[in-house]
Amino acid sequence: MADRQTLTDWLTAQTEGRDGGASLAAALTVIADGCARISALLRGAPLATNGNGVNAIHTVVEDGAAAILEEAARDAPIAYLASEDHPDVVVLDESAPLALAVDALDGASNIDANVSTGTIFSVFPRAGLPLASFLRPAREQLAAGYVMYGPYTVLVLTLGRGTAMFALDTDGVTFRLVDPELRTPEDAATYAINAANYRHWEPPVRAYIDDCVEGRAGPRDKDFKMRWVATLTAETHRILTQGGVFLYPRDARPGHERGTLHRVFDAVPIAFIAEQCGGGATDGANRILDSVPESLHARAPLVFGSRKKVARVQRYHEDPDFVCDQAPLFGVRGLFRG
Repeated sequence: MADRQTLTDWLTAQTEGRDGGASLAAALTVIADGCARISALLRGAPLATNGNGVNAIHTVVEDGAAAILEEAARDAPIAYLASEDHPDVVVLDESAPLALAVDALDGASNIDANVSTGTIFSVFPRAGLPLASFLRPAREQLAAGYVMYGPYTVLVLTLGRGTAMFALDTDGVTFRLVDPELRTPEDAATYAINAANYRHWEPPVRAYIDDCVEGRAGPRDKDFKMRWVATLTAETHRILTQGGVFLYPRDARPGHERGTLHRVFDAVPIAFIAEQCGGGATDGANRILDSVPESLHARAPLVFGSRKKVARVQRYHEDPDFVCDQAPLFGVRGLFRG
């Protein structure tokens, strides 16, 4: 493994000659170092509690992960830090050129069950005001990535020139390149959605999933597999590496009418990565990267994955023939057959 290119060397090559490239490389190096520390923290998670059940593992680790990344950000050329763990933007160094948005520990509630968790982040150029650095068109990101803490720790990163994947070396410190150009397959017959919310979905989403469930007997004329891990980074990694489509739509439950995932901390970076893998990302009808968040903690629907599958979901939203209150009947949606 020692002969594989390190993240540091890859960043140097990717940012050479780029305006502000040295600062971007320095910031991403520090973020990756912080994620390596979170990986070590997770490995010792069962030993991190007081042993009497007062503190759940996920609470201890979630607080630790947030503290690690805030400390890392203070050592980087980052002016403003936005985090799911803070109600407002944290001002670090207003003379620095960058702004960092981070979900320090995605899927924290799964830690007690030893299910994969992750960190999601995006980097923007600093704007004149703290909030303006994040409430801007999502396509203005300089970089985005996620780290998945699973059987092994991986970093998936884009600087807007494709997406690369790195694995944390056995030394627990060094990320090394394992895939220089991650591409999402188009032909996987897999979808990821929380089916427990079926009764709350809007008609286009129910129609799309109903057609998938009908398999070969339905208008899609093929059998599908459903997967659901309930950790966004794990869902993302499977979809981007194996293909398929992920759906987390808005629904009729109180508080979910505008979506469930955080737009700034989840939808925006994942959309950037997905598109750089050759896939697509929308809110069901509109491209995420064309969106501007209304507030720092605004919610959003998210559909991403193989480009053709994302486009198909969008057609279900746009075509009035597919907006119905009942499940489809025996393949009447001939437009979508095959």
